[in-house]
Amino acid sequence: MTDLFTAPPHSQAEPAFPEPRSRRARRRRRRNRGRSLVVLLVALVLVGGSGYAVWTNIDSLLGLTNPLESKDFPGPGGDQVNVEIPEGATGTAMGEELYEAGVVASVPAFTAAFEANPESVLIRPGTHKMLEEMSARDAVALLVKNETADLQLTIPEGYTVDQIVDRAVQVTGLPAKDFEAALKRPAKIGVPKAAEGDAEGWLYPDTYMVKPNDTAAGLLSQMVDRTTKLLRQKGVPDGDRQTVLTKASLVEREGFHAEDKPKIAQAIENRLADDMRLEIDAAVAYGAGKPGTELTNADKDNSKNPYNTYRHTGLPPGPIANPGEVSIDAVLHPTPGDWKFWVTVNLDTGETKFTADYGEHQRNVQELREWQAANG
Repeated sequence: MTDLFTAPPHSQAEPAFPEPRSRRARRRRRRNRGRSLVVLLVALVLVGGSGYAVWTNIDSLLGLTNPLESKDFPGPGGDQVNVEIPEGATGTAMGEELYEAGVVASVPAFTAAFEANPESVLIRPGTHKMLEEMSARDAVALLVKNETADLQLTIPEGYTVDQIVDRAVQVTGLPAKDFEAALKRPAKIGVPKAAEGDAEGWLYPDTYMVKPNDTAAGLLSQMVDRTTKLLRQKGVPDGDRQTVLTKASLVEREGFHAEDKPKIAQAIENRLADDMRLEIDAAVAYGAGKPGTELTNADKDNSKNPYNTYRHTGLPPGPIANPGEVSIDAVLHPTPGDWKFWVTVNLDTGETKFTADYGEHQRNVQELREWQAANG
């Protein structure tokens, strides 16, 4: 029986993501020019010194260009070609990529246009849709539009691992089982031993550019790598990172506004210092596997839930979500204060009140109840 996935004899199978026709043609042209160059060099050797004049004009004879000469195409451009702009690429590096792809006539012309356009700082990394033989100025203008061929996977702050997988499957079309398999081998995607096999908290919320050959494991590795690099940049020792992420995840799920998060972080520290139970609904809900809006008194009484901060003192066993940089900074730099209680009294505006007095906290809780009654 013939294998349907086997190329016919004496032929090559097409790649999964074939190059644009223009790029393949351009490479054929370069190979042909290379062969012509070999023939010409042999001829020059045969004619000896008289070949010098020919050699000095070899570029024009073969139709080759020197990327170091400031040449420019008139534009407006021809066939579409995809060009990869790497993370952190300078104007010169972009110019080199574009020159190799046949988009611009020279690197200096592009660099000059890049520096002359104040919006060039807006160019994002990724696979940009460009045209062959564009003017340098038009190439910069098109890059600024950031019309990329990549999929964008955006992970919001506070998403759990399950929510991230759901979003990734929906956006990328990669099978859920691929993500689940990768998560079962946490060390392979960079999750440290301190996490005890759980990637929760280590998948950094951000926008990721998904390329055609990206895998589920590769995407998860990028997220873990972003978290690890961020903690390293902020000087968090290896042994403290799991604890920082656990605290930051609590802050992420409890804080409505960025300015409140360092205060919540301080309140958590104050409670831990006094061996008080944290009594954070978001942690209980995480352990119960349900949304916080569906939490019941029975859930809060369930001591079998290790994330039940109403029944267990100290931090939960690990992060309850994947925190962003603001929440991590809040844990590393909490706002000094003696408060131990906080409650959001208006769920529309996110107004949150803090206090060190339990009686005042109860009055704040009553204010929330009244708001809920008035707003259904």
